[in-house]
Amino acid sequence: MLRRLIAGAALLAAVLTTAGPASAADTPLRDLAEARGVYLGTAVTAGKLTGGYADLAGAQFGSLTPGNEMKWGSVEAVRGTYDWTGADRVVAFAESHGQKVRGHTLVWHSQLPSWVTGGSWTADRLRTLMTDHIATQAGRYKGRIDHWDVVNEPLDEDGTLRQSVFGATLGESYIADAFRAARTADPAAKLYVNDYSTDALGAKSDGMYALVKRLLAQGVPVDGVGFQAHLVLGQVPASLEANLRRFAELGVDVAITELDIRMTLPATAAQLAQQKADYASVLRACLAVTRCAGVTVWGFTDSDSWIPDFFPGQGAATPYDENLAPKPARAGIAEALAPVTPPAPGVCSVTYTVTSQWTGGFTAQVTVRNTGTAPLNGWTVRWTQPAGQRVTQAWNAAVTQTGAEVAAANLPYNATVAPGGSTAFGFNGSWTGSNPPPGAFSCV
Repeated sequence: MLRRLIAGAALLAAVLTTAGPASAADTPLRDLAEARGVYLGTAVTAGKLTGGYADLAGAQFGSLTPGNEMKWGSVEAVRGTYDWTGADRVVAFAESHGQKVRGHTLVWHSQLPSWVTGGSWTADRLRTLMTDHIATQAGRYKGRIDHWDVVNEPLDEDGTLRQSVFGATLGESYIADAFRAARTADPAAKLYVNDYSTDALGAKSDGMYALVKRLLAQGVPVDGVGFQAHLVLGQVPASLEANLRRFAELGVDVAITELDIRMTLPATAAQLAQQKADYASVLRACLAVTRCAGVTVWGFTDSDSWIPDFFPGQGAATPYDENLAPKPARAGIAEALAPVTPPAPGVCSVTYTVTSQWTGGFTAQVTVRNTGTAPLNGWTVRWTQPAGQRVTQAWNAAVTQTGAEVAAANLPYNATVAPGGSTAFGFNGSWTGSNPPPGAFSCV
């Protein structure tokens, strides 16, 4: 998070120096995202990468996902015959525009060629077929793909294993085999498992959480979890940030991989305003989680969107309209990614006291004192728990914890602290073995 603040400050300084604060809204989205320590990507259609479509894709986004061009049915519709035309085009375009590529996808139950779905496979033969496909495709693009969606949509709605040709024949083991094959084929790429309807806390996200824990316990090289986020207007999950955070605490990266926000057509001004707020909300949830790598919108223009074909009467789900004109959603993304000026250092100090302790638990009080000469308007305290302690409950501050790193931010009623004044917050925590105090605090 500190890296994101420093980068944001650098961009803010550049914006203010060159053209004044209003020009921040005109800064390319990819630059705003990079300055905040994340990427902003989009899915693209290879055949449309010309003219204004290509200009926007190259200028506004720091990562590209081939919408269909890397799916099994696209690259190997006939067994043993490969067509890399579309995939090569996307990768070459990205490389020429300094963009990352998110490979999508190596193993998926859908858009498979009929010779795969209609075959009579033994478990060993199907496993070999799958891992050979991964070796061929990931190997072709070795060193050129930043993230691979190795396994896409492995779970049913209740969080159990989807009985696809892979799940039904090989069981859950196919997921581990796929990740290991991908790691062998391209050791540098980040390897993700990706699914839909896992954005909020619930049965399916619980199933994914349990799956990732099992895979990590087996030593499977899972680097990240992708959350598709095909959302409905006004229904961004309230638990999105908390859900991303709990996966990050497993030690993996997280990413929003296929964001769109659909509405009932025709779109109204009120709907577009709500969509703007919804896009901003999703971006802010990612920015709030240190291990959130970035956000990808699933097509940046409504002419590219899959929504009308699958949800009749709905659409307008992307940040640009059919004519490539920016919608309010584009402004919402820019506002969420806008540079943040870090508070001046050295304006507050921290005193930490354990007020009570018992077997396995303790209560601590933290006092924040304004050591500056001007009122403190908002504060954040950060520290590292030195012995694996966990915050279980807090008051008078919004406290979050990722791994050993803890951050506590003011609430509205105690944001302002006068020069020489102080405010305090407290929390309950758990501990095992020992409960030493944090070695140092940062306070801004």
